[in-house]
Amino acid sequence: MPETRAGTGTVTGADTGTGADSDADADAGVSTGRTRAWASAALLVNLLLGVPAVVPVFLLWYFASNWPLAAIGWTQGEPTENDGMLPWFLFAGPIVIGFPLLWLLVNIALRRRTGWRPRLFWPVSALLTLGPTAVLMAVL
Repeated sequence: MPETRAGTGTVTGADTGTGADSDADADAGVSTGRTRAWASAALLVNLLLGVPAVVPVFLLWYFASNWPLAAIGWTQGEPTENDGMLPWFLFAGPIVIGFPLLWLLVNIALRRRTGWRPRLFWPVSALLTLGPTAVLMAVL
């Protein structure tokens, strides 16, 4: 006699010929070898993306510490910083905008292949990407 899984509406115990059991297992988070390989790849890719992520994180800190945070008195601005905003628009802007865009596009593709739920995938990816920056800050 076919049974219905609680909360999913998926019929189990009977071969319907549609592969509903394997689809239900994939939806339930049952990991297969292929999804484990993609999950490992996603972890490694995000850790490797963290190495070039040091540059945009530094640029954001440099900008914040020299202008808005210095204006409210939380930091001391660099006394020789008098170039204005043109270098930020020409050099830092594309880096600070381009890297998160690249990171997002790569992780959207990886997210689909890993089978992880978004509530787990996105925070883990962000923390792994910020890992090299955190290590660099701790060492220096």
